[in-house]
Amino acid sequence: MLNIAIFGASGAIGGEFVKQLAATNIVETINCFSRSKTALSNPKVTNHQINFDDETEIAKAAEIAAKTKKLDIVIVATGALHTAEFSPEKSIRELDNKKFHEIYNINTVIPALIGKYVLPKLNKTEKSAFAVLSARVGSISDNHLGGWYAYRASKAALNMIIKNFAIEINRTNKKAVILGLHPGTVASSLSEPFQAHVKEGHLFSPEYAVQQLLQVIYNADSSYSGKLYAYDNTEILF
Repeated sequence: MLNIAIFGASGAIGGEFVKQLAATNIVETINCFSRSKTALSNPKVTNHQINFDDETEIAKAAEIAAKTKKLDIVIVATGALHTAEFSPEKSIRELDNKKFHEIYNINTVIPALIGKYVLPKLNKTEKSAFAVLSARVGSISDNHLGGWYAYRASKAALNMIIKNFAIEINRTNKKAVILGLHPGTVASSLSEPFQAHVKEGHLFSPEYAVQQLLQVIYNADSSYSGKLYAYDNTEILF
C-alpha cells in the first residue's frame, strides 16, 4: 500500500492526480499540499495549506508526509506559465526582471526545495518515485520557435535539477526514480490563453493527461531516472 505526497494539489493536474490515486486500491494515504484548500473529500486524503515561499513550511510538509511511513510516490505539480500581471514573452523587448524572478521561483526553486526535503524520505526497500511536472518547451534541443524566455529557461533549469537529483540520490537509494513529466497541453487556467493555437486532438483533459502520466510513473524504472518523459511514455531529450 502506497504512501503518497502531492504538492500543488489544488491545480487542474494536481487535483486530478489526487482524485485518480485516491480511487485505486493500492494507495493507503495521500498527503496533499497546496496554497489553497482542496475540495476532494476521501478518507485516504489529508489536505494541508502551505506557503511554498517559506522553506520551513516545505520542510514541515515533508515531515508530515513521511511521519508514519516512508514515501512511495511524490508528485510535484506546481508551476506557472503566466500570471495576472504578465504573459509569456514573445520577443526580447518583453524581458523583465520581475517576471524572470517570479517564474523561476515557481517553476525551479520551489520544486528544488521540495526535493531537498522529501528525497531523503523516499522508500529505500521498494521502488519509489519523485515525479515533477516539467515541459517539452524546457528542452533546449527541441526549441525551434523561441519566445517564452522565462518559462522555457525555468523549465530547462528544472530539468537540470531533476538530473542532479537523480545522480545524487542514486548513491544512497538505488530504488528511487527521479523524473520529469510532460503532460502535453492540458485544458486548464495555465493553457487557457493559448488553446486556440493548439492543433486539433492535442488539447487534453486533466483526466486523460493524468491517466497517461500515472502509467509513466508506474512503468518507470532506473533507466528513466534523471530524464524527462512525455504523457505517451516517450523520452524528451534535454
